[in-house]
Amino acid sequence: MSENVGGATEPQNRGSFVRGPREFYGGLVLVAVALFAIWASWNLPGRRGFAFGPGTAPFIFAFVLGALGIAVAATGVLAKGPGIDRFYVRGPFFVTLSVVAFSLQKQPLGLVIAAFLSILAAAGATPEARPLETIIWGAVLTAFCCLLFPYALNLPMQLWPNNWDLATILKGLSTIR
Repeated sequence: MSENVGGATEPQNRGSFVRGPREFYGGLVLVAVALFAIWASWNLPGRRGFAFGPGTAPFIFAFVLGALGIAVAATGVLAKGPGIDRFYVRGPFFVTLSVVAFSLQKQPLGLVIAAFLSILAAAGATPEARPLETIIWGAVLTAFCCLLFPYALNLPMQLWPNNWDLATILKGLSTIR
């Protein structure tokens, strides 16, 4: 064990070529995402030659992401950096729950209710969220979404449920489309 300036001890990684594990493994994840994007867009037209098509932008972005991932991983090998922190499940769980809840509720409940409930679910990602502030922030963001998507961007999104009958709403929530 070696002593740091603050008095905390830090294990020595003898025999390991990784000096900054956070950067190294983060860079490897970026490279993996880039390889997945290249694989997923492999059959799209416009990937080869000088013809632009639906596959051009995903390939270019995936290539740039992979190059940046290699650079970040190289930084983890060349420069000493912080270790990997403990992973907490709470944040990713509630953010994923929020996205899934919005996608399932948007059609039967409309944008207003689905966005508000989704924002409330996302607030569970942090223990620092306070109920009153979350409700106010949810109302402000919902109003912004309702002005942005149907009016400013002219997207065909329903704001409210088509039918306020509870049985119809529950039936719509029970069917995944």
